[in-house]
Amino acid sequence: MDELLEWRKEFPSLENTVYFISHSLGAMPRRTRDRLNEYADMWTTRSIRAWDEGWWEMPRSVGNLVGKIIGAPENSVVMHQNVSICQSLILSCLDFSGRRNKIVSESMNFSSNLYIYHAMEKRGARFVTVPSDDGITINLEKLLAAIDEETLLVSVSHVLFRSSFIQDLRALAQRAHEVGALIVADVYQAAGTVPLNVTELNLDFATGGSVKWLCGGPGAGYLYVRPDLWATLEPGATGWLAHKHPFDFVVGPTEYADDIYRFLNGSPNVPGLYAAMSGYEIINEIGVENIRAKSIRQTNKLIELVEEAGFKINCPRNSSVRGGTVVVDVPNGQPVSKELLRRDFLVDYRPGAGIRMAPHFYTKDEELELIVREIKTILETKAYEQHSVAAH
Repeated sequence: MDELLEWRKEFPSLENTVYFISHSLGAMPRRTRDRLNEYADMWTTRSIRAWDEGWWEMPRSVGNLVGKIIGAPENSVVMHQNVSICQSLILSCLDFSGRRNKIVSESMNFSSNLYIYHAMEKRGARFVTVPSDDGITINLEKLLAAIDEETLLVSVSHVLFRSSFIQDLRALAQRAHEVGALIVADVYQAAGTVPLNVTELNLDFATGGSVKWLCGGPGAGYLYVRPDLWATLEPGATGWLAHKHPFDFVVGPTEYADDIYRFLNGSPNVPGLYAAMSGYEIINEIGVENIRAKSIRQTNKLIELVEEAGFKINCPRNSSVRGGTVVVDVPNGQPVSKELLRRDFLVDYRPGAGIRMAPHFYTKDEELELIVREIKTILETKAYEQHSVAAH
């Protein structure tokens, strides 16, 4: 008996699709529509008063829902639009003009993060990436060796988006702090499916978003900052919400807020925060540990089925270092993934990796067999060629 399947009725899109895309866009909870109606009603009936009646506090109150999922202390997570803003805000706190000006990351970090770090080279940063030896994992010893006394920031993904490989954040945080560096973890591909505790891991920063496993939709990223660091950091990417007395509208340099609000900037994306809450509440109610147990069982079975079908696996087979996604390399992977989408089997494709498939807490066991069978049928009939020609 899979008790988590009781949640399927909360996700309308599961009625008409085989949903393996939660690593990219989690299914929308039914109650999210009610939350968005609540936002519209609040704007309609309360107008400007809505700011004092909840909107102003939402970057932090919604952040607290995320904080429970990632093990952050109360009031230490603040909401932004996306991870790129969060990463840029962290970097705006740092000075790259001295000898300690190195950013260390892995070559398989998410592209947007890498673009931002390369942009820091214009500000004097030295950006170093540790390559993958196999296209799936990052060698921990090589990554640790790259972190030295000239390192200012270590930036790593907890779970690599391309291969689902889980990195050892504890070891990386310990090494960063040994040499006096700060560490930020992108936990986007972990939060909601892989248990983590930013406090126990002693992370300085963590960033992520709601689009994927958290089923919160777009426009709601989050930033965790270790509380004892607040007083030492002054973001250059700032705005009026970060001011200690924002409604005084003082002219001149900012006086930063004493709390997590110092890491805000302009007005928050209020509708995006309304949309995100339902997913966070559901994940908290289920418990990430329970989600992880099911994920390991289903991804193990999916890998078994894929290998029986004769396809290559481009993710770790060891579940202790594998996130919630199974990456499958099949011939003509991109057009095959498009044909799957056309048939309402929701997956995606990443160059250099393959078709990414992600069961979540609402996935039926029989859907694992369904999707592998569908891939085999598409390849055997070359259906991806027929529709590709028709499209042209």
